[in-house]
Amino acid sequence: MLGRSAFSRTGTFRPENLGQNAMAMIGNVCFSFFVIGVLVFTIMAANYEPEDPLFHPSTKITTFLTSKSNATFKSDNSVVRTGEDFMAAPETVFGSIINSTDVDNLVSADTADGGDAASVSQCDVSGPIDCKDPEVFHLMMRATIDKFQDIHFYRFGKPVAGSNDSTCDMAWRFRPKEGKAAAFYKDYRRFVIDRSENCTLSIVSIGEYHTGVNARKRKKHLKGGLEKTPSNLELASALPVVGEFVNDSLPVVESESSFSHGKYLIYEGGGDRCKSMNHYLWSFLCALGEAQYLNRTLIMDLSICLSSIYTSSGLDEEGKDFRFYFDFEHLREAASVLDKKQFWEDWNKWQNKDGMSLNLVEDFRVTPMKLRDVKDTLIMRKFGSVEPDNYWYRVCEGETESVVQRPWHLLWKSRRLMDIVSAIASKMNWDYDSVHVVRGEKARNKELWPNLDAHTSPDALLSTLGDKIEEGRNLYIATNEPDKSFFDPLKDKYTTHFLDEYKELWDETSEWYSETTKLNNGVGVEFDGYMRVSLDTEVFLRGKKQLETFNDLTSDCKDGINTCNVAAN
Repeated sequence: MLGRSAFSRTGTFRPENLGQNAMAMIGNVCFSFFVIGVLVFTIMAANYEPEDPLFHPSTKITTFLTSKSNATFKSDNSVVRTGEDFMAAPETVFGSIINSTDVDNLVSADTADGGDAASVSQCDVSGPIDCKDPEVFHLMMRATIDKFQDIHFYRFGKPVAGSNDSTCDMAWRFRPKEGKAAAFYKDYRRFVIDRSENCTLSIVSIGEYHTGVNARKRKKHLKGGLEKTPSNLELASALPVVGEFVNDSLPVVESESSFSHGKYLIYEGGGDRCKSMNHYLWSFLCALGEAQYLNRTLIMDLSICLSSIYTSSGLDEEGKDFRFYFDFEHLREAASVLDKKQFWEDWNKWQNKDGMSLNLVEDFRVTPMKLRDVKDTLIMRKFGSVEPDNYWYRVCEGETESVVQRPWHLLWKSRRLMDIVSAIASKMNWDYDSVHVVRGEKARNKELWPNLDAHTSPDALLSTLGDKIEEGRNLYIATNEPDKSFFDPLKDKYTTHFLDEYKELWDETSEWYSETTKLNNGVGVEFDGYMRVSLDTEVFLRGKKQLETFNDLTSDCKDGINTCNVAAN
């Protein structure tokens, strides 16, 4: 007995039980691996945010737009590219350019009709300038074409009286000569006009951008003037016009009958709120795409939450209006959408009376194709609290991605913000080069960006820019470097400009502030971080020459060491 192993006293390891025990041990080990696998998968899923090629350099955007997949997403804090960025518009779409010869031909035509003779015979040296006089119109057009050499003109509106007897206001539609964006711009300025003793007219001065407020007309009331009709009028009419009057009032249901006969789609809940702007749009456009596929009106919440990455407080901020950031007028005219608050008011008034029904969908895996034949008045997709399955964009993944396309063409940037971009570019006469200088935390992180700090130093910038940008040029610097005096050495060779030089365009005395305050029920709107980065980026993109940090200034990779090849794929 003493010579036996203690294990022999139990029946567990008897020979006849070895097979059974081995199977039990193998089962336990396999179960342990299964539990570990589930834990790893859960952790990965909680942090899952797949890649979105839309928010990468233009080569990647092109690759994305020509690919068949549109469901992929990756969180990115950069400025969102919207529909107008992808519009292909050849120069022929914009129409013929108005030049001095066209003005001369107009003068000849008016002279043949006796216009100038009538003007001379009625000349009163001491009287007010007649802004309706064709001679005044011709003079103002010539002066404008001569002064602004870096833009193309497509329409001149007829002058109207200015602020006194010697001023006239005139508006025109234009594009920068080297403009890449598929858009028109509108400016209207005040002209001071002098009449000599022999009745000769001359332009004394032309005011700054948007000073000719009396010439600012709503686009549906444009009459007269000089314009060359584009060859493709329909396509040209579909282009954004920056500087026009913005009417982004909420759509109103015409009647109880039209409301009760409508078909609607609404997304409720989910984990998309207070995420980055591109996450929000990736999900919003999935919902809009499904609504269009189902031929339903999308019920949208115009009150959005701005992520803490864009706020001065460092906290997520609720109550931001969609219209602060995007062109709701274009969306409202091009798609069928209703404001969520107004919809529920109408629904509560008429649902029971008119027998309107609701179809509740609580699983994102229920595809739009399965909802195609639903007859209910309202389809409500309700999302839970577990991320990432409660992200709206999950609806557009899988088999749906080849059926439901995100309608990027319906989403444009706020024309109020783009008007500020136009104003900044106009203050530099649309004749400037630009450089994007990333510094901040990346420049301090030597492990991931070992050369960035040195490559973006003033001396290094002067060396790099000297080979690419002519001395004496206007140079717009888009940067996250808070200390702008850091760039003072560049002033010896260039006329440098920064976003904050133009803050009067969004301060409390500005048109932007006045209009956004009205949208916000009389409460002033903060010019937040996303707006700033958006403006900085858009002004940069309108430079004649554009130098990027990670393409032109440094050998470091945008996403850190050893990621350049990955980013290019």
